[in-house]
Amino acid sequence: MGLFDRLKQEFIDIIEWTDNSQNTIVWKFPRFNNEIKMNAKLTVRESQQAVFFNEGTIADVFNPGMYTLQTQNMPILATLKGWKYGFESPFKADVFFVNTKQFIDQKWGTKNAIVLNDDRFGMIELRSFGTFAFKVIDAGKFIKEIAGTNDTYETEDVIGQLKSIIVTKFSSAIGDGSIPIDKFAANLEDLSGICQTKLNDEFASYGLEITKFLIENVSMPEDLKKEIFEYSRLNKLDMQKLSQFKAAQSIEIAAANEGGLAGIGAGIGVGNAMAGVFTQNQTSSAVQSAPPPLPSSAQYFVAVNGQQTGPFALDQLLPLVQNGSLSATTQVWKNGMANWDSANSLDELKNLFANTPPPLHN
Repeated sequence: MGLFDRLKQEFIDIIEWTDNSQNTIVWKFPRFNNEIKMNAKLTVRESQQAVFFNEGTIADVFNPGMYTLQTQNMPILATLKGWKYGFESPFKADVFFVNTKQFIDQKWGTKNAIVLNDDRFGMIELRSFGTFAFKVIDAGKFIKEIAGTNDTYETEDVIGQLKSIIVTKFSSAIGDGSIPIDKFAANLEDLSGICQTKLNDEFASYGLEITKFLIENVSMPEDLKKEIFEYSRLNKLDMQKLSQFKAAQSIEIAAANEGGLAGIGAGIGVGNAMAGVFTQNQTSSAVQSAPPPLPSSAQYFVAVNGQQTGPFALDQLLPLVQNGSLSATTQVWKNGMANWDSANSLDELKNLFANTPPPLHN
């Protein structure tokens, strides 16, 4: 009988795992059909858990420490084996060591674009990638739900399944609207935290925990990027200053052409009309609805083509009369009026029409 054959017949009295790998999650102690000696020494190192199986059923789980195996510290196995009054003979059991350290720098990414329906930008496609770290927090549950009873189980065996869950939860997180799409780039840290929370709700059922989740980039089509940039710039514009700038431009152009005073008036009217339209967020409002209180420097709103424009100071109305934007029957409103009314109903505006010459025809 050779040395190997003799060793196979000996009882096991030391059970331990010295992990020399970087990516092994589960390792099965090689028993070679030998029985474990009662009072055998079990060593569970830091970042390990040892799980005993009896005929495919999870029995006792041991955390880091050194143990002398007895019926007292194997209550579940003793019940399964029927050791009611203690037992000193060798026994059979499969022992799995589970690595509970963090497995860091795991890559994830969306293979295909994620399609979302946004209230402002419509149907859009997004792609993203990043890294994550995970660890086993419940060795028994992880073996039961994921690893099974293979002799070894490594990170590459589980990463594919984890990535699928990550992409699903990432899609859910970006679709819940807690962070607007145009704010993704500036809020990757917050978005990462939301995803990590959602992931751990799912991963707990597998005995796992995501210890770190990072979104490194969220990409979108170039035309959508441009639209978001324009939207962001528009939100920061001072519309009053923009109207003044446009009016100044129009005056310079009109002065250089033959339009003269009429061109200048038209420029002022267009500039102020732009301010009124943008101030109302480019939405059409009924003429009968009252606008907000006017500042002291602006007194009148004018209805042009069914759209509310203004506010205009009194001295800004003459150019509008001259270019035809304001007539005696045009609806106007000023602070204190209950409803809109024709311009010639206001005493202070009647002189504008009395002193205005008719259009010049060639």
